[in-house]
Amino acid sequence: MDYPIPADLRNGPHARRHLSLYLVILLIAAAIYVGCMVSPPWLMDDVDSVQAQISRTMLDSGDWVTARIDGVAYLEKSPLNYWLVASFFRVLGTHDWAARIPGVFSAVVLSLITCAFGIWAFGKRAGLYAGLCISTCVGLFLFTRILIPDVMLVLTITMAMWAFLRVLDPEEAHPRAWAAAMAASIGIGFLLKSLVALVFPAAAAVIYLCVTRQMFSWDVWKRLRPFSGLVIGLAIATPWVVLATLRNPPTFAWTLHSGPGEYHGFLWFYFINEQLLRFLNMRYPRDYATVPRFYFWALHLVWLFPWSVYFPAIAKLSFRPTDRAGRTRLLALCWTGFLLAFFTFSTTQEYYSMPCYPALALLAGSAMAEGGDWVRWGTRALAVISGIAALACAVLLWMVRNVPTPGDISAALVAHPTSKLSMGHIDDLTITSFAYLRWPLVVAAIAFLIGGLGNWRATGHRAFLSAALMMVVFFQAARLALVDFDPFLSSRPLAEALLHSPDGQLIVNGQYYVFSSLVFYTNRNVLLLNGRINNLVYGSYAPKAPDVFIDDGQFKSLWFAQERRYVVSTNAKVPQLEDLVGAPKLILVADSGGKSLYTNLPLTSSAAALNLPAGKQKY
Repeated sequence: MDYPIPADLRNGPHARRHLSLYLVILLIAAAIYVGCMVSPPWLMDDVDSVQAQISRTMLDSGDWVTARIDGVAYLEKSPLNYWLVASFFRVLGTHDWAARIPGVFSAVVLSLITCAFGIWAFGKRAGLYAGLCISTCVGLFLFTRILIPDVMLVLTITMAMWAFLRVLDPEEAHPRAWAAAMAASIGIGFLLKSLVALVFPAAAAVIYLCVTRQMFSWDVWKRLRPFSGLVIGLAIATPWVVLATLRNPPTFAWTLHSGPGEYHGFLWFYFINEQLLRFLNMRYPRDYATVPRFYFWALHLVWLFPWSVYFPAIAKLSFRPTDRAGRTRLLALCWTGFLLAFFTFSTTQEYYSMPCYPALALLAGSAMAEGGDWVRWGTRALAVISGIAALACAVLLWMVRNVPTPGDISAALVAHPTSKLSMGHIDDLTITSFAYLRWPLVVAAIAFLIGGLGNWRATGHRAFLSAALMMVVFFQAARLALVDFDPFLSSRPLAEALLHSPDGQLIVNGQYYVFSSLVFYTNRNVLLLNGRINNLVYGSYAPKAPDVFIDDGQFKSLWFAQERRYVVSTNAKVPQLEDLVGAPKLILVADSGGKSLYTNLPLTSSAAALNLPAGKQKY
């Protein structure tokens, strides 16, 4: 496909100037995200390791159509993320850092695309600032620490929105190519996140066309080429849907009821249960949390920090669609408004609004380039916020200067049953826990000092670059903190202990997700003790589903047999195991991060000695 080169990039001097802007964004984004591939931190329990293990299973089994968890069909997600991770596993080997490459690459490319979009719409300064906003905002970093495909979805939606405006632009020389790019972006997005990849850009575009009174313009629809676009989108998305439907019958069920013990095949579950019933908050199983609406909206001040200080300046911009800049701002407003309104009436999680980050970055970048009092006040506000944050880091360091740090950080945390996808562990922190985070606090304090001084002494371009540098350094502190949280967030230490122990069958006490990193790092199938819950429920009722779920009676029979077994459990649920088999029959192999690994047969001294010193051994 012949992708057109923007008119303002064709001439030599201008192209070189713009390429230098792209290089700045590339270096900043790479400084933040490329280092995030490195381990430690290890893959976390929950979604992080689940995604990686599904990809490995696809590669090992040769079945690239049906995702499986512990052999159980997992039909609720689109497959492209698994395909990408599995492809990198095939080329580079099955490593945790290889699983992170698609997300890291997508974050960097998204930063470049947002910068290019801004240059095309507003000029080079606004484009640079938009690229800075998206590449260094808190939300993009936070929600790419987990192997979810949302950053890739954001990239496809951003590309579709830019292509939409390029198609309608009267100066565009290649509207046909951009129309094809828009359709291809939506088709690829479907393979990442299903129907939202179509609904979000289509709704934003329709609202824009209605506001600009172009909805019923024949010339507009002729340029958009909806029929050829439909063919392109279906050509990309349909083959997998057809194969998944045929391999996971029945073809369809005409019901809106979803409950325990029911299995209606792939097509019903994927479209009705996962799309319609989830939107209506009627999905079964209801294994997801919902953020209160006010927090869902207000937290965007955090997710777009530090650039959210410039949001008030957006109100001073012109949204009249009389030129390219006005049309882009208006589309960004429609784009953001629809997405936030959509989730206001649906289930919400913190990362669901990621697709509006580029739109907000474009608006903020445009406002920053325009300047004015609100931008100057925003810069001063950021200087004050950064100074207070640096002082807070210094105070915390002083308070924990003499606090000992025995064991790992889990000993100093207070667990709460909150969402763990983003900032859910903040309320687990105690003052004592910051003693384990001394170096991250030092680096964070340096970062905030850079931002505070830079934004107090400078304005405009230099202040914006100071804020970007602040975030680059701060994200290094965040990565160091994640390493310190490793024993709490990951079961990698238990996996190392298990790999150095005699062979035996592994049992998980509870649901699979709680110990998914243990499964990934050992690459073992497991039995699930009372674990037929949440994401594995639906697939467990499919024909020929593997019998991996056991109850208390079956566990007792397995544990008292002559073959070696292992069981892994959170420490809070160990008393349940002791009630079943007796404390003397639970021989501790290792514990780490509030989780423990036990076996039913004594370990030899040589085998126990090989276990990691991070865990405690008992034999």
